[in-house]
Amino acid sequence: MIDASRSPIHLVDSEAERLGDLALAAEAHFPEVAELLLTEIERSTVHEAEAFPDRTVRMGARVDFVDEGSGARRTVELVYPPDADVDAGKLSILSLIGAGIIGLGEGQTIRWPDRSGAERVLRIEKVTPPAA
Repeated sequence: MIDASRSPIHLVDSEAERLGDLALAAEAHFPEVAELLLTEIERSTVHEAEAFPDRTVRMGARVDFVDEGSGARRTVELVYPPDADVDAGKLSILSLIGAGIIGLGEGQTIRWPDRSGAERVLRIEKVTPPAA
């Protein structure tokens, strides 16, 4: 189970609604990710786009993060499933990591399950907002 003392997260109002719909539609095929994403949406603080906190992960943002356990560093762009392309660094929101990093700000960490069920600690190092 995910640690109850998780970092606070923030979502853009229009994205939160779309992500909720996406998670509900994905329940049959990706039940674990859908449940985790819905939980994150429920606990988030939702903002209008103009009031969204700087340096916070949202859809289309470029994110540099580190896996605290392995030291592995990755840079990804968080995208909706049709735009996902692992080779191009485009990570789907319906991946475990995608659902884990949404809404986090620079310097925040989260304990999050990987595909094997083991928990990983992910730390956000840098967030570049989506192009206008």
